[in-house]
Amino acid sequence: MERPRVKNEDQYEALRGKGYSKEKSARIANTPNAGKKGGKASPYEEWTKAELYEQAKNVGIDGRSKMSKKQLINALRNN
Repeated sequence: MERPRVKNEDQYEALRGKGYSKEKSARIANTPNAGKKGGKASPYEEWTKAELYEQAKNVGIDGRSKMSKKQLINALRNN
């Protein structure tokens, strides 16, 4: 199986080295804030529901259209 395209190759390899699956490593490394350090990405609570929905769509979370903002945050943090 072909490896998914990865935007942040260094982060992908570091996550794989920590034991993350290929899929999860690629999802994390492909997020818009991938590789940012020091908490520069704003917390999900500050995002709009539409922004959370788009992020959930980007990482492939099923059932996102029926989720509340709180459920989207939980799904993104635990996916």
